[in-house]
Amino acid sequence: MATTSDILTASAGNWTLAPDRSKITFRNKTLWGLATVTGQFTEFHGEGSAGAGVSGRVVIEAASVRTGIGKRDNHLRSADFFDVEAHPDITVQVTGLEPSDPHLRLTADLTVRGVSKPIELPVDVLALDDGALQLSGQCEVQRDAFGVSGDLLGMVGPTTVLSGELVFTRV
Repeated sequence: MATTSDILTASAGNWTLAPDRSKITFRNKTLWGLATVTGQFTEFHGEGSAGAGVSGRVVIEAASVRTGIGKRDNHLRSADFFDVEAHPDITVQVTGLEPSDPHLRLTADLTVRGVSKPIELPVDVLALDDGALQLSGQCEVQRDAFGVSGDLLGMVGPTTVLSGELVFTRV
């Protein structure tokens, strides 16, 4: 079985995100912690490169948020939450990488509603049979730090868990 270091060494070059093989999801406690809202973003694209260093960028269309309840999705798109009219994109810009078998630790800047904050994103990397790379990981963010402060009577918890299972193919 290949180690993370082996995979990184073999992955030098340019990569593009395969949205049809990838998934970006979130979950947030609601109803004073009694329930959890889960959802996904259905429209996104990205690219990356590996060599002497690692860089990458994923752009998520905020309006593509889906939770399975149309009225809630429309509210999430409103100025109370993502404000997609003024801020159509959510971006993750990778700024660094630290290998630590069996995981990687990506550092990145997450931008939501025009507010950028650094995040650390532990990821697992897997070389797929067709030569693609799959990166899977999750992190927690405090949504109000990004101006996503919509709430009704304290029903929406402050912490959101972001998860991604992203497949990149060689350019």
